[in-house]
Amino acid sequence: MSLIDHILENLLDPGTVPGGIFYAVIFFTAALIVARLARLFANRSARHFSDLTAIHFVAQLLQVLVFLIALILYAQLIPALRAVGTALLAGVSVASIVIGLAAQNTLSNLIAGFSLLLYRPFHLGDQVQLTTPKGVQTGTVYSLSLGYTVLLNAENEEIIVPNSVMVSQVIIRLGHGHEWKIEE
Repeated sequence: MSLIDHILENLLDPGTVPGGIFYAVIFFTAALIVARLARLFANRSARHFSDLTAIHFVAQLLQVLVFLIALILYAQLIPALRAVGTALLAGVSVASIVIGLAAQNTLSNLIAGFSLLLYRPFHLGDQVQLTTPKGVQTGTVYSLSLGYTVLLNAENEEIIVPNSVMVSQVIIRLGHGHEWKIEE
């Protein structure tokens, strides 16, 4: 067996150190390319949305997921890391349950924020009426993020409403920038 054949055999065998390094470089490069493509897709999609918060968040989440998947697949490919990869998967499962329970309110606001950005029941500049701890308030939608919606009332006070509240209560839209009429 020639030296080149021996090097290639070791390079393509994930059980050897050179093979492990070779596959690490391959997986890392592939993850970089896919993460870059996700970022480019998000930037191109941003032209179609008025609020870029959701697009940037999804792009960052996709990039993290791409690297996590690459790490898990790499750990499953390398024989010495298989047990570590299995333990990582089990640990991530338990951690996600604990984090999910600890962050219920935050996650409900986040999911509600996605819902508001997706369904668009109101837009920036719309005048809405809702019930607050001070009673019924009327305000203009000033800002919409993944966690909170900010309204400005007639006294120029900010009414900061968690998105889970905006999704779960009846909102009366009084006026908006793009007028439409209900056909009778």
